[in-house]
Amino acid sequence: MDDLRGFRDQTREWLETNCPQMARGAGHVPIGSRSVDLHPEVRLWLERMIEKGWTVPTWPKKFGGAGLGNDEYRILIEELKRIDARPPLTGRGVNYIGPTILELGTDDQKARWLPICARGEGAWAMGYSEPGAGSDLASLSTRADKHGDQYWLNGRKTWTSDASYCDYIFVLARTSPQKPKHEGISLILVDMHQEGVSVSPIPLLSGASPFCETVFEDAVASSEDIIGGLDNGWTVGKRLLQFERSTHAGINISGSQGGLTQDSHLPDLVRKYVGTSDGLLSDFAIRERLLKYEMNTKSQQITQRRAIEELEARAPAFTSSAVKLTNALNIQAGDEILMDAMGPSGYRWDTESGATEKELEALRSWLYQKSLTIAGGTKEIQLNIIAKRVLGLPD
Repeated sequence: MDDLRGFRDQTREWLETNCPQMARGAGHVPIGSRSVDLHPEVRLWLERMIEKGWTVPTWPKKFGGAGLGNDEYRILIEELKRIDARPPLTGRGVNYIGPTILELGTDDQKARWLPICARGEGAWAMGYSEPGAGSDLASLSTRADKHGDQYWLNGRKTWTSDASYCDYIFVLARTSPQKPKHEGISLILVDMHQEGVSVSPIPLLSGASPFCETVFEDAVASSEDIIGGLDNGWTVGKRLLQFERSTHAGINISGSQGGLTQDSHLPDLVRKYVGTSDGLLSDFAIRERLLKYEMNTKSQQITQRRAIEELEARAPAFTSSAVKLTNALNIQAGDEILMDAMGPSGYRWDTESGATEKELEALRSWLYQKSLTIAGGTKEIQLNIIAKRVLGLPD
């Protein structure tokens, strides 16, 4: 316990001295895209965090981490939040593919790729779903054919989030078409800066377009960059999904805690539109819903903390699905409360109709966050996993 108090004191002192003002406030350090220019102070903060190993605090020091235990990691996150400092790196490099390589990669793959992820040198996209293979992912048709010491990829991936500014992509591709569909798949790393890779954004109702379609036409990847062994991609890909879902749930300890968080300003926003009587919200139904939302939010935060403290790996197994789903559902419940409280003011699409920027932000967030129960595995997929793997119910 004394060691942890000492670690907290040292961490607090270092952060106060070394965290620039521009690296405090809302937001994260961008996930490493070469196309994103950082403010000089944010770049300085990233470099200082890299030097400390705090971009990936729990990773071994030889791969760019700090080798922190779970308790030390939790203290670091708490101290960063205390001064509103931007947290360790997050994103698919440090939260998805990095932990997968750390767990299942060869020594050579770890030595080549993990320091790149730890330094935030390149953003990663995820090449899983296809137009004809979403929830039934094993039906994917993207091919990776061997030519010498390379694989040539051909096929189409959809819902490849942020692909328009990513530098690398990890792809599930069929390497042995003659084998049963679950057995002939490999996970392979691909450089997106080549002529054989093209990306097209998919417009969304909210106006934002983080989702993309990615097409491979004789895209080249090295045979040394198949993770977890040839034709073992189904097993490797499922483990990576647990890292992804743990990140959505806020319980992946590879980089930052990650995960979408509940809006701490929601009660004040609701109060503004509904009004109060004797200090209480005037609308009883919304008051009751808001109380339930706040209780669920606190329960979610306690569950996240307990899950992190109990972790023996960098992400739990099937717990990820349960915590990810409850997190997404509670965030969506908060969005619904705010939209109902705003009434007609919540459904104006632009400032010309009299909407304020805050109202537009709430509307677009409500629309965008409908995707939370689709991204990272649909609600139905998560419920099936919970039923089978957590509760032990029959197929």
